[in-house]
Amino acid sequence: MIRTEGLTKRFGRVLAVDDVALVVGEGDRYGFLGPNGSGKTTTVRMLLGLVFATSGTIELMGRPVPRQARSALTDVGALIEAPAAYGHLSARTNLTVLDAAGPGGPRRTRRRRVEDALEQVGLSGVGRRPVKAFSLGMKQRLGLAAALMRSPRLLVLDEPTNGLDPQGIREVRDVLLELNRAGTTIFLSSHLLTEVESLCTRVGVLQQGRLVVQDELTALQSPTGRVHVRTPDPDLVVGLLDGRVEHRDGDLLVVRHPDPAALADLLVRQGARLHELRPERRSLEDVVLEMTGPGSDRVGTS
Repeated sequence: MIRTEGLTKRFGRVLAVDDVALVVGEGDRYGFLGPNGSGKTTTVRMLLGLVFATSGTIELMGRPVPRQARSALTDVGALIEAPAAYGHLSARTNLTVLDAAGPGGPRRTRRRRVEDALEQVGLSGVGRRPVKAFSLGMKQRLGLAAALMRSPRLLVLDEPTNGLDPQGIREVRDVLLELNRAGTTIFLSSHLLTEVESLCTRVGVLQQGRLVVQDELTALQSPTGRVHVRTPDPDLVVGLLDGRVEHRDGDLLVVRHPDPAALADLLVRQGARLHELRPERRSLEDVVLEMTGPGSDRVGTS
């Protein structure tokens, strides 16, 4: 769906994107993470042919960009930065105009597609209210609706939950998950760790224009070698484990052990009752901070 090699962008003496090699496969939910100013939006704009790369290559939907950007973008929906709209027009009219002006679907299905897109993003009840009266969150929803009008195979989103309250963020996440289950590949650029961690299966992290990590989320969140054990018999467990308990908080114990299954077998055979036993895994925040280091504009957690 997306592949870049050596992708680089300079603005004068400023190196904004430096030798980036992205790989986004069909069906991925790819989270593109990085602090504000790390080059995420510039990269996304190059992918869509809105900004020319200084060097490197881009393939979008198997076609070279920008040379064949027009044909590649037929199957792509995008929401980049602030969504564009005519403020004096309603949401429905905006989507109708957009569909008529671009490579949209058949005219005979336009009204149904507009209604379906508004329903998907929670704007079906806005009536004739002009977009200039919308909140920032409602404008973001309208931008997402515009991206969904073509039933895209690939959806490219830059900070799509900007301005949304927690309920709105969850609703957008549910929409994206449903689209992905139906076959749409999601490429989500964000500086919010929690947003990416709760939605994405594959992650790339950009730091000062360089792609410092790219992998499956499950691979990045590897076990730490600790196991969380919740038991009504904490004293028994502490005695059995001979110094391997690193932390105790009531009935919750943090145990240093490489094999959770073997630990469970040992405790049960010795008569300990277990309410919960799970391996501790690295959080995405741990991974990102390890790769990017401390800074004044870190990737955010919420």
